[in-house]
Amino acid sequence: MLAKIWIKNFALIQELRVDFQTGYTVITGETGSGKSILLGALNLILGERADYSLIGPDSDKTFVEAEFDLQSLNLQPWFEHNDIDYEPSTIVRREINKNGRSRAFINDTPVSLPQIKQLTENLVNIHSQHHTLALRDKNFHLELLDILSGLESKVEEYASEFSIYKKLQKTLENKIALFDKLDQERDYIAFQLEEMESLSLEQTQFSVLEEELNRQENMESLTDSLATIGSILDADNSVVDQLADLHKQLERSGLTDMKVAELAKRIDSTLLELRDISSESTNYLERLEKDPAKVLELTTKLDTYNRILSKHKCNSQEELIALKNAWDEQMQTALDGQELIEKLTIELENQRTKVKVLADSLHTERTKFAPKVGKQITALLDELKMPNTQLEFNLTKSESMNAKGNTGAFMLFSSNAGIPLQAMDKIASGGELSRLMLSIQCLISEMKALPSIIFDEIDTGVSGEVAQKIGQLLRRMGENCQLIAISHLPQVAGKAMLHIKVEKLELNGRVQSRLVVLNQEERINEIARLMSGETINSAALANAQNLMQE
Repeated sequence: MLAKIWIKNFALIQELRVDFQTGYTVITGETGSGKSILLGALNLILGERADYSLIGPDSDKTFVEAEFDLQSLNLQPWFEHNDIDYEPSTIVRREINKNGRSRAFINDTPVSLPQIKQLTENLVNIHSQHHTLALRDKNFHLELLDILSGLESKVEEYASEFSIYKKLQKTLENKIALFDKLDQERDYIAFQLEEMESLSLEQTQFSVLEEELNRQENMESLTDSLATIGSILDADNSVVDQLADLHKQLERSGLTDMKVAELAKRIDSTLLELRDISSESTNYLERLEKDPAKVLELTTKLDTYNRILSKHKCNSQEELIALKNAWDEQMQTALDGQELIEKLTIELENQRTKVKVLADSLHTERTKFAPKVGKQITALLDELKMPNTQLEFNLTKSESMNAKGNTGAFMLFSSNAGIPLQAMDKIASGGELSRLMLSIQCLISEMKALPSIIFDEIDTGVSGEVAQKIGQLLRRMGENCQLIAISHLPQVAGKAMLHIKVEKLELNGRVQSRLVVLNQEERINEIARLMSGETINSAALANAQNLMQE
């Protein structure tokens, strides 16, 4: 429910605070007094784009703030999802500056315009004459039938299953496209894999093979170096022999000098290392043998490896193995593809059958309720002085299905006796559409909780007893929801529970608009003015009292 609105420096409004209440509220005022300005300010709260020309002269910015009572609405999940503090009395605020900046807040948390719209579309609906154009939209006709037939939960169940069906369908299409592409690439991938298999990548360390090839190619240099070790360490009077003699001499001297004894130990350690080097180099030299066949084998294998490495732009054996594994997986996916497609096809067909059953059931329900809904609407139109109205829902069943089912629906309408039923967009006048929309909203308000509804002169083009009936219908709607009507008709204003008047006056040399909540006497005078103009006589006052009491 819209509880309060605070507007500052917006067009002709310098500053305005208004408290609203539940039930039916009417707003009246002379033409040009600022009723449309109030709606413009409220539209900012609903997330509409800012019109910077409406910023007043008092400062470089304007703001509009509205307080909503959310206690009867289950909106906590929305606040949690958007990481906004939930308050039973929630404040929505818009600020616009002449420099082109616009800011929006919900409970002092900065938000985007889409977030504002998501929240407030659950809180306020504004209906003006152009909103009756929805009645010419056949999609609205089906939605309307479902609401007034109490089928919304079944429609939601169907829509959920249909969504699953469409997702399965999309998944199957994507898999088929993927497997078609894999089939086209399979021969190429198989050839590449066969080439890689020849390398035995998982069993061969090519870095070790490179070392072996280097060894074979440098065999002469290696043997010369090893032979040199032997000639130096194993020849007569070699370094080892000389060090052995030195060790004996120092060992004797070390008996009397600790420092010399330490040197003797170090020479002994060196002798052990040199003898080990001599032995190992001799053994290694005996094992070394140049093998031309081995060189050819290693060269061939490494050339193949390096060519494949370069071909696939890989920098290491690990990268080549990763590529091979990816191709192996693709080949396996391609092999498993047909089985998966067959499985998805069966699953999709089962889901389609389930959706078809729900769609057929919905169509049956719609067909059953359509005549009843048509009679409910025409009964209200009869109250609004359209006694000869005929309204029927023309329903067709399609083999194809969409998010709403397999039902096509549009309303056929005639407001005059003897005139055959025709499509809504070909026969209904603006005034008739207004009364039809009002009747529909009234029926909906009796079936489900509605957000606050604002009617912007939806009673334009009617008068007399029709206006009286519209006023009664608005009051009836106000028993089920908060309803605010902007009107110029005394019959409509007389049925309100709260009456607000918009005035335009000059203060301090500036024309301003303001809203005044009228007391009982002020209401009588305002309704009398609506009937007779500025000259209010006793008859007009008496009629105003009668309108308020009927």
